[in-house]
Amino acid sequence: MSRTRASQVALPDLRGRTALVTGASDGVGVEIARGLAGAGADLVLPVRNRGKGARAIDAIRDGAPDIRVSLRDLDLARLASVDALAAALRAEGTPLDIVVLNAGIVLLGDPERHVSSDGFELHFQTNFLGHFALTTALLPLLQEHGTRVVVQLSLAAAIARPDWNDLQSERRYSPLRAYGASKAALGLFAYELARRSAAEGWGISVQLSHPGVVPDTGIAPAMRARQRSDAGRRLAQRLGNTPAQAAQPALRAAVTDAVALTARPGFFGPSGMMHFGGAAEALRPYRRLADPAAGARMWAVAEKLLRDRADTVRA
Repeated sequence: MSRTRASQVALPDLRGRTALVTGASDGVGVEIARGLAGAGADLVLPVRNRGKGARAIDAIRDGAPDIRVSLRDLDLARLASVDALAAALRAEGTPLDIVVLNAGIVLLGDPERHVSSDGFELHFQTNFLGHFALTTALLPLLQEHGTRVVVQLSLAAAIARPDWNDLQSERRYSPLRAYGASKAALGLFAYELARRSAAEGWGISVQLSHPGVVPDTGIAPAMRARQRSDAGRRLAQRLGNTPAQAAQPALRAAVTDAVALTARPGFFGPSGMMHFGGAAEALRPYRRLADPAAGARMWAVAEKLLRDRADTVRA
């Protein structure tokens, strides 16, 4: 499907609702925030770079001049930053109606394995562990307000799987492998969050989405550089959706009614060939992410990693 033909999701009136979107300073994230603001939602935008965040807010206000926006600090690669944001939101009692876990990195073209200041492989922490820490730290707030949590995955999660003996790619590393594994971990967490909410009566609903291929973001140059032929580079440029179109699956996930808070989240992505691009539609979930044993195991692993890290900091 042509990148110009993907339709926009019709959003309901979101006035009086508050949405938090991670990774909203550029790319697909800012378009998700723009769509929610256009429907009247107030925004909480946690960003790593305040300058980029301020510019993103200016761009959003071009179409929604009356929106209320709270710009916050968040670096998912620093657990102290995650803890500080969660503590502030809990203390304020900020009513979060929608939370979109969108931020992520993929270091295509860089063969070096990078580690965060907390000691975790960078894809693993930024894409998964940081979001896990933020969401679980906010659970009392999310339960209080019956929050809709939208988890932004990737096409890579359809084929990737965590290596339980090498979750942080210490033995075998490539950026695409580490990225895919981190997104698979995030998907397992999303399903486990839905299961726990349904079993414990938390009132949190969970939906999943993926944007397809988005050539006009930071990932694209490295992808195109890997193409050896001119035809391959042109094809990579044409694949998928624009950032605004790629935001539509997450927006649809944010407003489509979940099935009565069940342990089976909805899943939305592009409708075109191989789900690279096209209008947002409901898709068949990636089956391996719905494995309850793997979901519970990933949750337990993440909790232990966070506890061990906290013990190390206290020591």
